[in-house]
Amino acid sequence: MTVPPRIPSLSIVVPAYNEAARIIDSLERIGSYLQHRGGESEVVVVDDGSEDETADLVAAYAAEHPQVCLLRVPHGGKGQALRAGVLAARGEYVFICDADLSMPVEQIERFLPPASDPCDVAIGSRELPGSRRYGEPRRRHLMGRAFNAWVRLMAVRGLQDTQCGFKCFRRAVARDLFGAQRLGGWAFDVELLFLARRRGYTIREVPIDWHYREGSKIRPLRDARAMFCDVLRLRLNSLLGRYDEPAPGG
Repeated sequence: MTVPPRIPSLSIVVPAYNEAARIIDSLERIGSYLQHRGGESEVVVVDDGSEDETADLVAAYAAEHPQVCLLRVPHGGKGQALRAGVLAARGEYVFICDADLSMPVEQIERFLPPASDPCDVAIGSRELPGSRRYGEPRRRHLMGRAFNAWVRLMAVRGLQDTQCGFKCFRRAVARDLFGAQRLGGWAFDVELLFLARRRGYTIREVPIDWHYREGSKIRPLRDARAMFCDVLRLRLNSLLGRYDEPAPGG
């Protein structure tokens, strides 16, 4: 008789593009947290077509750490990488996590019961009372606030920080939202939250400590322009009823 694999209580999905310099350190920190936390868990690293040794390093690490698995996808942007990872995740809760761990990994507990009130989607916020930012250049902060004002006007009212890379979903909710996702660039977060509101899911913002890390993949001027355009594309998709249709590849 074959015993079916146990469903993890938590899946941590980490998108990675050219992260060879820090991915193993991040996996060690995640592993230490999960060992201390206890229970069944998994870490899904999605290599987004890296041009460096990221995938090879993760493959070697996963060979010695069974809770880590590597998923390779062609380079298509963070949103597309996360979609693949989330749809492959098996945990009761699915947590998406930037590879640079700009939020201390231990603060994942803030997103999960019993620390978090019951909700469908919990999102990290750098703007709530109790949150703290460390080392962020003022220009980048102002750019983020401008984009958030645009998001609140055009797509998702009332949320103070849609772009923080740390978010947690109940598994069924994650599969529903990422399965309907159509944007693959940096504004995919906005699309997911827009869809969550549209479907009536509950969203809770969670204050976090956030540390600016050098080596960000964001190119301020080019990516800001693309994100603004993606929000317009989201509204157009909604007006044309495209979110009522099956997503391509879904």
